[in-house]
Amino acid sequence: MRHFLIFIIILTALATNAAATTTPGDLNGDSKVDVADVNAIINVILELPTDPGIQAKADVNGDGKVDVSDVNLLINVILEITTLPDHDPEKTGCDYVWDMDALPEIHILVSLSEWNRLLTLYDGNSHTKQYITAKRFSFVQNGERTDVDSVGLRLKGNTSRRRPEGGDHGQMHNAGNTRWQHVHFGIHLRKYVKDDAHSVKGVRKFHLKWFKDDPAYVRELFCYNLFRKAGIWTASRDNYCRLWLKVEGDPAEIYYGIYEMIEPVDENYLKQRKDTTMFSSAQGNLWKCKYVGQPATLSQTYDGDYWWDDDTDANHTYSLETNTKRFDNAKAQLIDFQLKLNGKSRESFYQWIQEVCDVDLLLKTYAVNVAVGMWDDYWNNANNYYLYFNTEDLYTYQVYFIPYDYDNTLGTSTQCGNLSDSGRQDPLQWGVNSNRLIQRLMEYDDFKAKYVAYLKEIVADSSDLMYCTDAIERIQAWQAKIRDYVHNDVGEDMVIEDKPAPWGNHGEYRLLELGSNNFFQVKAASINALP
Repeated sequence: MRHFLIFIIILTALATNAAATTTPGDLNGDSKVDVADVNAIINVILELPTDPGIQAKADVNGDGKVDVSDVNLLINVILEITTLPDHDPEKTGCDYVWDMDALPEIHILVSLSEWNRLLTLYDGNSHTKQYITAKRFSFVQNGERTDVDSVGLRLKGNTSRRRPEGGDHGQMHNAGNTRWQHVHFGIHLRKYVKDDAHSVKGVRKFHLKWFKDDPAYVRELFCYNLFRKAGIWTASRDNYCRLWLKVEGDPAEIYYGIYEMIEPVDENYLKQRKDTTMFSSAQGNLWKCKYVGQPATLSQTYDGDYWWDDDTDANHTYSLETNTKRFDNAKAQLIDFQLKLNGKSRESFYQWIQEVCDVDLLLKTYAVNVAVGMWDDYWNNANNYYLYFNTEDLYTYQVYFIPYDYDNTLGTSTQCGNLSDSGRQDPLQWGVNSNRLIQRLMEYDDFKAKYVAYLKEIVADSSDLMYCTDAIERIQAWQAKIRDYVHNDVGEDMVIEDKPAPWGNHGEYRLLELGSNNFFQVKAASINALP
């Protein structure tokens, strides 16, 4: 009723001001700005079915969200009281934060007591997920600075975990004589204060990742960029950033160097994609799936390790990230999906999987996954992915596979699961049979043909996706952007080198040198050999 009354008031105010105009704000594309455009914004706010093009333009004030302030602004534009702000609609909100044309700075200020608490938390559990309070987080880009006070700061990572300072348990901060170490950080701007001021243009969380396994400083960035270029909208956004941290009382900030800044897969991630009608709903069940004690094969039924993100240090194979108060319902939905995935007959599965899943999107996602040599994945190692069920209904939903964690790619490989060479492995025999989601899709000729077609499209010289010269050009441009900034106060990872991770079993692979060891050429050969 409240929204209806607002709409009646708007109609009255605009009844005599609906003349055609060239003023920006034409959401519906009818070459004029009038009450129909206001109605379009209200439909977006009320989450009514709306054309994606209108949704993309509904944030008329460029603050990263669509609400009544956009309605008010458009009314004033139509009444010629004001004009729309001069902003690029493609570079607002998340598009602004993860703008690949920029190189943002991030500055973090932590009190001495909280930094020492972080060290103590690590000493108690090296995989701690607990947050400390950072006094200030600053995001600087293109001369614009955003300061956010009282934010959450935590350590992240799996095998890459280590103490952020020193090596001895129990050692507290040594001001002025600190032995710093690169670590991954998680930033939660609304961990303690939940208001609009605690965000950067609507972005609430950042995953800050150092280039531990990538001397080339480019692998994960390349993969996420490739997903987006291929139309895989489920992939997270990312970019480089320059990172500084200061513990209060220290003589100066420490410069950590170049980090990767990644969009976390969380409620805000869902909302960003719901707002463009991709998920259609951000209210469903999001599961983080990883190899913890047992592999996340989706083959378990009632004996799987299911839990929720309960703010403890516990790790689980299947961790519910949303709707945690209704965990039992979400678990029942996931188990029902697993039972049908593994138990349906050949004919029944073929029909069911197309009802609950965008199979075409999944096949294209996995084509990119295999093309970049992601071996630590669902199909091969039952690890590193999310599942999103876009409703809470036990049986009626769409489930989406969300790719995650791509630093061990593009030639960095090891003996694991079904493969030992991520470049030359047969793309049709990438994983193990027990990881059924992809394996079952490959049993159908039409699905397999689509998968192979996507693989060949990715490496084709007629596309700009992963053909060797196109890939090299992108990588060289990104490396040129950061090369002058990799030298850092930590004293680690200060040279960009065209090599895979030093622990890998195929150290011969290169990204920028054409020839028999060029990963892009080797991968294209293995793909093009497919029938």
